[in-house]
Amino acid sequence: MTEQEIETIRQDTEDWLIKAVIGLNLCPFAKSVHVNRRLRYVVSAADTPEELLRLLAKELLFLKRADPDEVETTLIIHPRVLQDFLDFNDFLGAADALVEDLELDGEFQIASFHPQYQFEGTEADDISNYSNRSPYPTLHLLRESSVERAVETMPDTDAIFENNLETLDKLGLAGWMALGLRR
Repeated sequence: MTEQEIETIRQDTEDWLIKAVIGLNLCPFAKSVHVNRRLRYVVSAADTPEELLRLLAKELLFLKRADPDEVETTLIIHPRVLQDFLDFNDFLGAADALVEDLELDGEFQIASFHPQYQFEGTEADDISNYSNRSPYPTLHLLRESSVERAVETMPDTDAIFENNLETLDKLGLAGWMALGLRR
């Protein structure tokens, strides 16, 4: 990948974060991490799941050593591998097993985003799926301590998903497309 391609992918992802995740308040905890520049963007050139798994291990260990006041969370964007959502979804089991193998369970968790994200029991074009749709397949590495702090500040975290559904229903597919995000 060229530097320009990497920068375009990173910028597409940041635009999605700003316009959708923060702009629609799909994650009420994302804004402070973004504004305070504690979010690391890693664009992967991995062509195979095995290469991506090696990068994931490297990033988990990097994040473990990093000062949370400098780097709180990481987005691993991998546009060249796991383009098929079912393959991506299957890979998440290996990703979670890696967290355990590195003895980082309880310390880190992985959230997933994908251009074809589809919740079980929904149709592919259901607007609810867009709460987890990103421009490229993406793994979000989260510190458990950050998640716990965020949960403490919000009395009803279950309401986040419900609010997202309401927001997306009101917005509709046309409204999502009007955000001008890369799809």
